Amino acid sequence: MAETTAQDVDPFTAAESLRAALDQVGIVLPSLSVDPAAPSLRLVELGRVRADVAMRLARALQQGSPTT
Repeated sequence: MAETTAQDVDPFTAAESLRAALDQVGIVLPSLSVDPAAPSLRLVELGRVRADVAMRLARALQQGSPTT
């Protein structure tokens, strides 16, 4: 599979894809948005979350990671 570079990814699409994936595991990042300060960098702002949400996010990522 070809590697995707920053120039290939629309930040709005990336943010919505992430929002949808998080929603599937019951996680909401209220500040998730595209950073308007430097559009050429195509940054997605994840924002701040409570500690319990960070732990749920970590668990969801760990459960989805392949075992070695």
